Amino acid sequence: MKFSETPAWYVIHSRPKCEHLAAGLMLGLPDVETYCPRIKFQRITKRGKVWFIEALFPSYFFARFTPATSMRAVKHSQNVIRIVDFGGQMTPVSDRVIELIRQEMEGQVIKEIHIGVKVGDTVELTEGPMRGLKGIVNSIHSGEERIKVLMEFLGRESLVEVNASKLLGEHTAREVIASAAR
Repeated sequence: MKFSETPAWYVIHSRPKCEHLAAGLMLGLPDVETYCPRIKFQRITKRGKVWFIEALFPSYFFARFTPATSMRAVKHSQNVIRIVDFGGQMTPVSDRVIELIRQEMEGQVIKEIHIGVKVGDTVELTEGPMRGLKGIVNSIHSGEERIKVLMEFLGRESLVEVNASKLLGEHTAREVIASAAR
C-alpha cells in the first residue's frame, strides 16, 4: 500500500484521559505537529467546586505528518490506539477545519469555560450550611454577581440571595460549547 507523500492533519485515537500526554510525546517525533484542544471548567464534588481540564474531543487529538515517512512512528507512539480511518483509508482533516477549531478556542490550547446561569435554571448551592440544596434562579442582580434563588427549605419556599460563585448550574461545559457553536 502506498502512503501519501504530503503532510496533512489526521485524527488520532488515544487511550482515555491520555490525549494531551500522547500529543506531547508525539511532538518529539521528527516532522510531526500535534493539536490537542482542551477545556477548563468547574464541577461540584464532595470537596466543593473543583476545576477540571479535559480534552475538547475525549480520547482524540490531531496530528499533522507525512504518512509515507511518519505513519509507523505515529501509530506506535505511546498512548496511541490508532490513526482514525474510514474503510481502511486514512482520511486527512482539512487545514480549514483545524483553523476553525483554533478560532473557536480563541487561539488557546486550554480554553476556560464559564457555565453561566439564567433565570429559570436549576442550580445547586456549593458552599455554606445549605450546600447541596437545589433551587431555581429567580433573578440576577449587579452584573451577575448576586443571584436570587427560589428554594424549598423546611417545607416552604424562600428567596435566597447568593453570590454567583457559590452556585453550580445544570449545564455542562460541553453543552455550553455546543450552544456557543450554533
